[in-house]
Amino acid sequence: MASNESTSSLLPPPNLGNLRRYSQLSLSEASLASYEVDHRMSTSSMEMNDYKRAGTIVRLHDRDDAEQWKGVKRYFYLFSPILIFTDVILYLLYLGFRLYCNIDVQRTTKINAGAAWIFFGVEFLITIPYLMNNGWAMFALKTRNRPRLRLMGSHDLPTVDVFVTCCKEDNDVIMDTARASCDQDYPQDRFRVIILDDGKSQELEQMAEEASHMWPNLIYMSREKIPGKPHHFKAGNLNFGLEQITLLPGGSAEFVAALDADMIPEPHWLRACLPHLLTDRKVAMACPPQLFYNTPRSDPIGQSLDFFVHVTEPIKDTLNAAWCTGSGYICRRSALDDIGGIPVGGIAEDVATSNLFIGKGWTTAYVHEPLQFGTVPEDFSSHLKQRSRWCIGTVENAMNMNFYLYGAKIKHMTTLARLSSFLIGILSFYPILFTISLFSLPVILILGRPLVIFTSENQFRWLIRAAFATVVSRRIMEFFLYIPAGYHTGQRYARYQIWMAPYLCISLVRAFFLPKWLGGTSGGTFKPTGSLGSALNERDAELRKGLFIRMWAILIQCQAVFHLLFVWFCITGATIVTYKCFIIELDTYHILQCMITHAWWPPVTWIFLCSSMWAPVAYAISPPTVPDREELLNRDDKTGIAHPREVTKKTAFGAQAFFFEAEYTITTVYTALCFAATFFLF
Repeated sequence: MASNESTSSLLPPPNLGNLRRYSQLSLSEASLASYEVDHRMSTSSMEMNDYKRAGTIVRLHDRDDAEQWKGVKRYFYLFSPILIFTDVILYLLYLGFRLYCNIDVQRTTKINAGAAWIFFGVEFLITIPYLMNNGWAMFALKTRNRPRLRLMGSHDLPTVDVFVTCCKEDNDVIMDTARASCDQDYPQDRFRVIILDDGKSQELEQMAEEASHMWPNLIYMSREKIPGKPHHFKAGNLNFGLEQITLLPGGSAEFVAALDADMIPEPHWLRACLPHLLTDRKVAMACPPQLFYNTPRSDPIGQSLDFFVHVTEPIKDTLNAAWCTGSGYICRRSALDDIGGIPVGGIAEDVATSNLFIGKGWTTAYVHEPLQFGTVPEDFSSHLKQRSRWCIGTVENAMNMNFYLYGAKIKHMTTLARLSSFLIGILSFYPILFTISLFSLPVILILGRPLVIFTSENQFRWLIRAAFATVVSRRIMEFFLYIPAGYHTGQRYARYQIWMAPYLCISLVRAFFLPKWLGGTSGGTFKPTGSLGSALNERDAELRKGLFIRMWAILIQCQAVFHLLFVWFCITGATIVTYKCFIIELDTYHILQCMITHAWWPPVTWIFLCSSMWAPVAYAISPPTVPDREELLNRDDKTGIAHPREVTKKTAFGAQAFFFEAEYTITTVYTALCFAATFFLF
């Protein structure tokens, strides 16, 4: 087994025979294009063994996501672009009327209503990314028709090199991925599994060598890292693998796949992804969604990627702008060579690779099937680092591609693909605007000034009615837009964006705006202050640290104390101003009007913001309990192969989701009552 860059040390393990001699068995590019597509339909219960004719690709369904969401839901989803458009128009009319009322008050009374203007500014700043995001989501109107395909047969199939990239992860986790990769429903002489170990673990090398006796197509590699020479992290590891497989007997395979260390592929992963590359020679990469099997009940801090993989990526796929999700992808080797390998110099090599493919005139395919399952970070701090790294990587790529507006790198990118990528790149700065507006809200409430101003009772009534219209349209739109991922997933994603915004804001400012002498960093990812010491083990009921240690680590070292202060000042401000309304005003009519205009303006946005910002505090107080990883897997005792249990593949509904929905429903009902009151009370 090899652990350095010398050619002689990368020879195949013993007893391989001709299993690696791809040069004797490989198909030409011309023959790849000649695969016949069988358009026979099949039900989910159909056995693949019914079609064992070499060179046939079976069309199992007209849509690859047929099992994710089906029936009337699919037809309801077609209304989402219309509902999005309606919601945007109503919200713009509402803001326009608010602006008119503010100007009218100043013009007629000469009063400088600063708090009302600040509140309007908050809503306006939040609206900009909201409008851009919803405008982009209207691309859902473009029909996506990627079929569910399967590559059949056992002879003359294309060759594949599967990389399992790792760097100091738990060896058992890595080997679970490696074993599942070796256990593909695919001829063993047509693919290799190469563990690319950037952690240079002797124990992992030994484990891989032992496993190679059962799976002779398993290889271990580890590159030598020279001090002072850039290693380029995961991208450098992948490029090392691309270089080394050319030195193996038979050379490189026709296709190259990659899996993260924790991503366990389903047995039909290769047969599901390869057809999308074989039926269209312009497709450079096919990539399935990243799904997880250890997500806590209710997903309290938004760790699943369900909204991105079930809503965002399918829309991008319709525009030929699908991004590589980082694991489970399969690339055409000739396409990788065409772009010069995996791009280095950034922290999101997967997105960069996708962009270069599309910019070069290749296409990418998003295979919307559950083909791999991995693990989410098991502690709060790691989650923050992961998400801030992704945000910085997205912005880095946008900047390197001139925000997809011009340049040789996007020469062949379509207009819609450019627009889609541009919007996502710009929206990555959204946390900065949102955080500024977010922390101005408690200041407004503490000041006790009116949030909404008007010159007549008629204006007051129509302002409430306009607010009601936007709330109703928003609720209806969300029910339809969130159908692919699930309604509660969409709501969870919206709350995640709120409480995560301050962390992403800090990371963006440090990475792109602050000089180094003021705390700026090249990586920019969020880092807790001080040292977290030993692991909190917050999700282990027996080993988790005590409440005080958890609160100190998350509130102080991870700086969630700002979230706590936000909630405290909002509630305090709303309480004080409500009390003043009861003291100052003399009758019920004016008390209610005072309360509504000073703190309880429908839909009482500050309550939604507070419940969202409370997420990290609630997590510190009562973290979720997740079973040991082994309990989440079904393992074959003889082979050691493990796959996630079916029940673990979806996020379970829990008390937190119920609480959020109850709160959202109450504020919606309150808005409806305010609307009704405009006809008989106000």
